[in-house]
Amino acid sequence: MKKQHKQDKTNAMRLLDQAEIPYETGEYEYDESDLSGDHVAEYLGISPDVVFKTLVTVGHDKNHYVFVIPSSGHLDLKKAAKAAKVKNIEMIAVKELLPLTGYIRGGCSPIGMKKPFPTFIDETAVLFDAIYISAGKRGSQIIVNAEDLAAYIGASFADLTEE
Repeated sequence: MKKQHKQDKTNAMRLLDQAEIPYETGEYEYDESDLSGDHVAEYLGISPDVVFKTLVTVGHDKNHYVFVIPSSGHLDLKKAAKAAKVKNIEMIAVKELLPLTGYIRGGCSPIGMKKPFPTFIDETAVLFDAIYISAGKRGSQIIVNAEDLAAYIGASFADLTEE
């Protein structure tokens, strides 16, 4: 019988390992009824400001765009469209998330999607030594420097959230 590691590595973690990007991990008990970053922050005993969520959108040009924003914030679609340089943008339907990215709601990581999409990280991420993002499965977070993350996934920083 194979011994279970304390934490199984996700694809996102393996990719960061291969790229030699330093990161830590955080585990939490996820609650199907509460997939909020506040739940993650409370469980891990951290500020909700450092917990970021990954949102996937589609532009009027039919291309997909990924936005990584503070979990307590709301994506400003006008600001998102401006960052992506498209006329307008809207959230994709939840049922499209898994076939498009390989990830499920509550476990979507900006690292290791089925294919790379233009990605934007909220500019507030640089205010912290590290941010928490999904490790690619519910209950698991990657703690990584935002600038290292942006460099690895080819993301740009922008003002993305509603005031």
